[in-house]
Amino acid sequence: MELGRAFNATSIFLVLLLVTIVTAKKSSDVTELQIGVKFKPKSCELQAHKGDRVSVHYSGKLTDGTVFDSSYERNDPIEFELGSGQVIKGWDQGILGMCVGEKRKLKIPAKLGYGESGSPPKIPGGATLIFDTELVAVNGKKSTADSEL
Repeated sequence: MELGRAFNATSIFLVLLLVTIVTAKKSSDVTELQIGVKFKPKSCELQAHKGDRVSVHYSGKLTDGTVFDSSYERNDPIEFELGSGQVIKGWDQGILGMCVGEKRKLKIPAKLGYGESGSPPKIPGGATLIFDTELVAVNGKKSTADSEL
């Protein structure tokens, strides 16, 4: 009888361990948006607000380091209306409040990116995305210094 209980407890432990291993995500995956400021200009003359048309340079990669897209390579920053759903939610949230010239690293969980379906063939389902971003302009202005020239 004691042997049966010990075997049963061991079996339950092994099953739980296996379930934990199978369902565990990589440590590089995130569950919430993480914003890291890499560079901030000394003065914040222009800041990105909801409804602004922003121009952003970026490099996007997966957690294994695979680059899936880069505006730097094309020398063509993306332009979109902030907060309007034209880009993934992680971008609408992560670019908000940036200053022109600021650089941020965004670690975006799948739920704020492309979700469980991904964006084949480059972005698998459930992928955490990492973007190095730079706010180039807000509403066509690179800085208030531009208007003084």
